[in-house]
Amino acid sequence: MVKIATWNINSVRLRAPQVERFLAEQAPDVLCLQEIKCAEHLFPHDVFEKAGYTHRAVHGQKGYHGVATVSKIPLREFGRHDWQDNGEARHVGVELLGPGQGLLLENVYIPAGGDVPDRTVNPKFGQKLDFLERMTRWADTLDRPTLIVGDFNIAPLESDVYDHKALMKVVSHTAIEIETLQRFADAHGWVDLGRKHIPSPERNWTWWSYRTFWQEKDRGRRLDHMWASPDLAAQSVGHRFVEETRRWEQPSDHVPLITEFDL
Repeated sequence: MVKIATWNINSVRLRAPQVERFLAEQAPDVLCLQEIKCAEHLFPHDVFEKAGYTHRAVHGQKGYHGVATVSKIPLREFGRHDWQDNGEARHVGVELLGPGQGLLLENVYIPAGGDVPDRTVNPKFGQKLDFLERMTRWADTLDRPTLIVGDFNIAPLESDVYDHKALMKVVSHTAIEIETLQRFADAHGWVDLGRKHIPSPERNWTWWSYRTFWQEKDRGRRLDHMWASPDLAAQSVGHRFVEETRRWEQPSDHVPLITEFDL
């Protein structure tokens, strides 16, 4: 059994104690982090070394973005795609070399896209759509069992947000984003593990804004995802989101997801 987790940590140095607690309590074999917000030489390697995650692939930059995959299982880094086409650190790909050998694990942080869902007045929104189009061309070429995880910054289903009608024109839940993400899904036949194991319309949110008192209003969205190649998806035996981390002191605005595979 191989247990893989993903979490937008929103600063790995600030939340290192939370990561330590999560690793101790949940014990995934592999953890993919997004928004680490530090360059590789400032990544808290000692925290993970002490916790037994001695294999790491870190693609960071100063102050923003950044992704890292840490593992108890030996791995080999094999890719850093610049789907943003501007040098930002938003992807790292690894191949597992121990249990789950040959599995490709892609860790991605898709741009949020700004506030206005119109690329003519908001270049960030256009960059998000273009990022997804480049990912789609890449997915078209895949021929090995692959798991892609991370903060997609899109809630594709009506049940993936607290109020579909209120959010139809809000970035992360607009029709054009959902259509663009669907083209990516179709390019490889990805299986959305979140909805394989927790079928719609069951509540399955992963993000709550800091701007609202989340426990009182519960205005969540499902922005974080784990998608697998069809054959790999068939080997997934469990999936959950760890919502209690949102109640911890100074939490990330995202919660972790965990999928278990019988490989």
